[in-house]
Amino acid sequence: MFQVTPIPAFNDNYIWLLQREGEQRVVVVDPGDAAPVERYLQHQQLQLAAILITHHHADHTGGVSQLTAQRDIPVYGPASSPFKGISHPLRDGDRIEVLGLPLQITEVPGHTLDHISYLQAEGSGQLFCGDTLFLAGCGRLFEGSAAQMLAAMHYFKGLPDSCEVYCTHEYSLANLAFAAAVEPDNRDIQQAIRHCQLLRNDNQPTLPSNIATEKRVNPFMRSDQPAVVQAAERFQAGAGASEEAVFAAIREWKNQF
Repeated sequence: MFQVTPIPAFNDNYIWLLQREGEQRVVVVDPGDAAPVERYLQHQQLQLAAILITHHHADHTGGVSQLTAQRDIPVYGPASSPFKGISHPLRDGDRIEVLGLPLQITEVPGHTLDHISYLQAEGSGQLFCGDTLFLAGCGRLFEGSAAQMLAAMHYFKGLPDSCEVYCTHEYSLANLAFAAAVEPDNRDIQQAIRHCQLLRNDNQPTLPSNIATEKRVNPFMRSDQPAVVQAAERFQAGAGASEEAVFAAIREWKNQF
């Protein structure tokens, strides 16, 4: 497995730095800002070997040009992306190897149409999912559809429970507040709120999450559960007609929350 270090950026982004034990070569995921990456590399005397991009939004790609200006390194990212800084385009089902570990590529459109995720399946597993899956949440539907995002949630639900979830924003407490509104009687959500609040009080990241936790607390992974269906119906009459309708209703509810 990778050793994973969060590099904070902007107000609530994490740029994930991947490393193998004892090695100086590293990879970064979604470097929206080059400056904190360069500072970390210099301080730790590390060598940047590759960049992984999940989607085209500027807070995930803005640092790429500076990081590659003096480095001849691959920039992996979605083949369908409007972002022009990708040197190694990837499609659904592709496999790449970085730092000696394989990564499985899955297209997960919804937040954007070009969104992909990277799965490192060895050990307990590690998922780098950009803005698709958050702790207790999912990305806003800027370009894709509820059906597309629900399909991504089904893919994530099929991963091993132990798989670590590395999303790229510190949205956990806000997401959990919404999850508690959807399922006020869900004790797992209340426990997650207490746990995340303690971490944030200590200025620590609430991430990574894992798939088992998400299946217990994330309303967007629980759109087939009776309590979530009933909550969707309360928000929007008729929303319980299908799982997609439930998902679409709670996503719109979250937009307004």
